[in-house]
Amino acid sequence: MDPTTKTLVEKLLIFAITMPVIYWLTVALGRFLKRGTGVKLGAMYRLFCIAISIYLPLKILRLDYNFDSIDLRRELRAITILLSAFFLVALVQRYVWDGYFRKKRGMEVPKFLHELVALVIFLVSLMVVLSGIYREGQALAGLVAGSGVAAIILGFAMQDLLGNIISGIALEIGKPFKRGDWLIYETQRAEVIEVNWRSTRLRNNDDVYLDVPNNLIVKHALLNLSYPNKVHAERIQVGIDYNVAPNMVREILKRAVVNGHLVLPNPAPKVFLKSFGDSSVIYELKFYFERDDCYNDIMDSVHTNVWYELNRHNIKMPYPIRTIQIERRQPPPHSITPLVMDTLRKQKFFQCMDDAQIDRLLAPAKLLRFGRGESLITQGSEGDSMFVLVSGSVDVHVNHDGQLTYVATLKAGDYFGEMSLLTGEKRSATVIANSDCETLKIDKMSFAEILQSNPELLQKLSEMLAKRRLETEGILASTTETKTIETKQEEYTANFLSRLSSFFEL
Repeated sequence: MDPTTKTLVEKLLIFAITMPVIYWLTVALGRFLKRGTGVKLGAMYRLFCIAISIYLPLKILRLDYNFDSIDLRRELRAITILLSAFFLVALVQRYVWDGYFRKKRGMEVPKFLHELVALVIFLVSLMVVLSGIYREGQALAGLVAGSGVAAIILGFAMQDLLGNIISGIALEIGKPFKRGDWLIYETQRAEVIEVNWRSTRLRNNDDVYLDVPNNLIVKHALLNLSYPNKVHAERIQVGIDYNVAPNMVREILKRAVVNGHLVLPNPAPKVFLKSFGDSSVIYELKFYFERDDCYNDIMDSVHTNVWYELNRHNIKMPYPIRTIQIERRQPPPHSITPLVMDTLRKQKFFQCMDDAQIDRLLAPAKLLRFGRGESLITQGSEGDSMFVLVSGSVDVHVNHDGQLTYVATLKAGDYFGEMSLLTGEKRSATVIANSDCETLKIDKMSFAEILQSNPELLQKLSEMLAKRRLETEGILASTTETKTIETKQEEYTANFLSRLSSFFEL
């Protein structure tokens, strides 16, 4: 055997030994990266292992095989470089996008940027193959020159698109907002639905979607209502009559705001005297909430409560001075319908009085309007008045162990709060309007005038209250001894007579 042939045989033997060794080493490396660090490697990596296990021995041993003018080693080199691009893309995905940006920085890089970097890696590997392996001289130079001109033209055509991509990357890095945040963008209150490579998608309170290009988002001043937390303030202005004392207005407006739907009690609402207008004093209400998805309902509730509170206190929101207001004479605001009056006469409280006394008692009563969901009286609060329901309906609740328990529903013609009126006791229940309603408020002074001119009414009321106390305690139902009932009746009547006389100073 001649030396040349012997050398070739030796090289082929070495090639046969080293090729499987390199293949299994690269496969083992792939398994380590996949199982140990989570690099996603697929079928392309297996092809890369095969190509490099063949190419490296050929390169090291300087074995050249040409088939019909095809250089096997050159082709394997080109294939290895192209397949290595897939391997590099997988490494970038694991260690750059997932490892650095998502886990270390807490950033979600747009998917388009992943694809763009992968495309650049493939293009670079292709250019290495074309320029470094397949040297075509002038043809390649022409290709490069032509691609450069095309790139310039394409760059001008894609100027806006590239601007949106760069702005999207800046938004991801700067994190001025995230998905779920509520923003004010060009006077619109909207929730962030998605931030992608081209645009930011928003949804306003009317469920209308806005697709805003990222280069416009970064040019506008944005108000992020959800940063650093979702609690933030809102302000509204109300014009009040000059004749009303500011301190009184502040208390009334605070009470209206506190009872607003989803308004937070802490931080507490505030009321500021803002300015003196042409026809009214301007007050500004500041209150806090965190549910921007319910913004319209919250503002409606606050405005509605303000109207009812001001109306109950006979406080006007003046018209502009230049406006001529013509009002027709209206019937008395608290005129009671015959049906309501008939219902009142059947009530035990008013059965103690004749029609003249009832009319005299109701004449100075103040008409108060309440909106649905408002509390007319609250259990445990002080009071020296009672209410007659003219229209609408209310629910009576008793607070037991911190829980409101429903007791009854009252309708037009019913009354409540009489124990506070007659004895000055604290309210024994909470009454909440379940619809818009009108009530007549009978105060202590008006009732005292009736008692002073009708002393016998005091005895009747005491007997009525004593009978109600006996019914509440169940004595009438639990015993048949007349003497026991009469004794208790006399005892309770005397007690109530003493309390009423003391309370009304009679």
